[in-house]
Amino acid sequence: MPMPPPKPSTEGPRDRQVVQEMYQIVRALEANGPLQPGELGRLVGADYWERGRFDKAVVLAVSDGLVHRTGDGALASS
Repeated sequence: MPMPPPKPSTEGPRDRQVVQEMYQIVRALEANGPLQPGELGRLVGADYWERGRFDKAVVLAVSDGLVHRTGDGALASS
């Protein structure tokens, strides 16, 4: 008999939604070039995301090497 899926609380910091948000950020940067975090947030609609999710997605995307910061603090796809 297959095991039931884990409860959402056990998924940890990389839940499915944050992975989708990370790739939404990457796609926006690929399409528009480097952007300041505020501009990027407006572009992806981060105002409608749960509080703190945009920052979390950016941190994870940077730590995974999908995104990097430029010298002026902008974010760019790697």
